Amino acid sequence: MRQDKETFDAQKEVKRIRALRARARRRRYRKSRLERYRAELAAMRRAGASCGDLAIWLRVTHRCKINRSSIDRYLKKLPELNSETVKIDQHTHRTE
Repeated sequence: MRQDKETFDAQKEVKRIRALRARARRRRYRKSRLERYRAELAAMRRAGASCGDLAIWLRVTHRCKINRSSIDRYLKKLPELNSETVKIDQHTHRTE
C-alpha cells in the first residue's frame, strides 16, 4: 500500500489496471516462415497443388518442415488467393 499523502482514487486505479491489461493482451505479430515463399506458394496453389504437395515441396526444396494445416491457414489469409477462391467456389456449385 502506498504511503503517499494522496487519498486512494478508485477510478484512477481502474484506468491504470485496464491499461496494463490492454497492453498485455495485444497480439504480437511475427512474420511467418512462409512469407519468403509467398509468390511460389500462391502460384503453385493456383496451378492446383494441394497443401500437402506444398508441404513436401517446402521440405524437399527449401528444407522447411511445416505442417499442411499451417500452410492452409497461411494461404487463407492471402488476399490474392481469397478472391480467386470465391470465384472458383461459385463455379463449382452444382444443383442436383
